[in-house]
Amino acid sequence: MATPQQREAYAYQLGEHRFRSRLIIGSGKYASFEENLACLEASGAEMITVSLRRVNCDPAKGPSLLDVISPERFQILPNTAWCFSAEEALMTARMSRELLGTDLVKLEIFGDERTLFPDVPATLEAAKVLVGDGFTVLPYISDDPVACQRLEQMGCAAVMPLAAPIGSGLGIRNPANLRIILETVEIPVIVDAGVGTASDAAVAMELGATAVLMNTGIAAAKEPVKMARAMNLAIEAGRLAYEAGRMPPRLYASASSPIEGTALF
Repeated sequence: MATPQQREAYAYQLGEHRFRSRLIIGSGKYASFEENLACLEASGAEMITVSLRRVNCDPAKGPSLLDVISPERFQILPNTAWCFSAEEALMTARMSRELLGTDLVKLEIFGDERTLFPDVPATLEAAKVLVGDGFTVLPYISDDPVACQRLEQMGCAAVMPLAAPIGSGLGIRNPANLRIILETVEIPVIVDAGVGTASDAAVAMELGATAVLMNTGIAAAKEPVKMARAMNLAIEAGRLAYEAGRMPPRLYASASSPIEGTALF
């Protein structure tokens, strides 16, 4: 495990917010708020994304996620999930800022209810408005390098290209596009959606992603807390491998020990 000094060394910035953990988890599909908290702790994540629709702000209606997962301990990242227009996402983001007191927002606008792929034009439209309103905007977007470049030019704090459809667990389906995005934008690239197991997270980090956001990969595991721990280790291993720089792959064998200048007998 990384020491606190090592974690600080590879911290990253989202607007004015600084994070040491490169793993972000969600808050849906868990058996209970307590299980969600246990997974959050095991994952080492500092930030959890929350849909405003899941936050009960009326004590009379029962317990709230925020009663168990304290905003004083973890950074709450509101999202606009299940919005299908720019107008709906803008309203949800503004309500989240009022209720939760954070400028951070994960902008999600779905274009299709079956696949939950992002509506790219609507996302670009809403992102421009939210940036102008002073939000730190983290848009969920397709693995489209041009769309990611446009979002960077608008002033978004990061881009969040999908690895595969939300909840699919298919892993990174298009590493070539992800590589292009990583080469053509300078803001953080957070891989979002489609991570199914620890090796998927490690691959994303080895490619150079800044961070990974996941929910179903942990929540739908047979033992979610163990999977959260596995994701924690995978993120760290993948980042270290990226920083170390892998050896060039070769088609044929290469001796581990040098043979030049050595006698055969």
